[in-house]
Amino acid sequence: MSLFDLSGRVAIVTGANTGIGQAIAVALAGAGADVALVGRTPAEETAAQITALGRRALLVAADLSTISPVDRIIAETRDGLGGLDILVNNAGIIRRADSVDFSEADWDAVIDTNLKSVFFLAQAAGRVMIAQGHGKIINIASMLTFQGGIRVPSYTASKSGVGGLTKLLANEWAAKGVNVNAIAPGYIATANTDALRADTARNAAIEARIPAGRWGQASDLGGAAVFLASSASDYVDGHILAVDGGWLAR
Repeated sequence: MSLFDLSGRVAIVTGANTGIGQAIAVALAGAGADVALVGRTPAEETAAQITALGRRALLVAADLSTISPVDRIIAETRDGLGGLDILVNNAGIIRRADSVDFSEADWDAVIDTNLKSVFFLAQAAGRVMIAQGHGKIINIASMLTFQGGIRVPSYTASKSGVGGLTKLLANEWAAKGVNVNAIAPGYIATANTDALRADTARNAAIEARIPAGRWGQASDLGGAAVFLASSASDYVDGHILAVDGGWLAR
């Protein structure tokens, strides 16, 4: 089990307040990591869960709708926790409308948060990790990295872009000791999917297509995150790991 031990390592998790980000942050702490929790509002509940595990939690207030806080996030993490070994690019938003009605504002908001900030935060973390000769970057992709979806054009474009960036960065950085991979969550019960679960017909259709027979929980992603953050994945590069209850296999 020492392959999965994250003791002494420092992670950044964006969008760590609730849902997938919270679950991943707590899982990393459970494996031994100290975690910087990045969000627009303080992730105090997540921090409490981490400190209860005996690990350190650092609250970093930042709005990733622009890249202006990127350098500060890296600096505060290194100053507050003493290093940087793992980055989880989880922060993201979604906007829904028919493509014929989709606005430029909704396009830009999603692309800026879900793709532009992901790249520039990875870039900033990558500079540190390359210099020290090791690091793990985990981007949060989506089923729509592989599929088209409906009524979420900017989200689909952004998550397709995340998949491409994951592979590109792996190509450039694998030989430098930095593993870049992604997790593609299936249909997970979070605030982002409230609208889908509230639509009775759509919810039933989704559940019927999932071989596991249920929506995923945010905690279902914790093991995949620990694997990709640990030495167990040292020869895994540019991979998009679907945690989807079998959705893509159907």
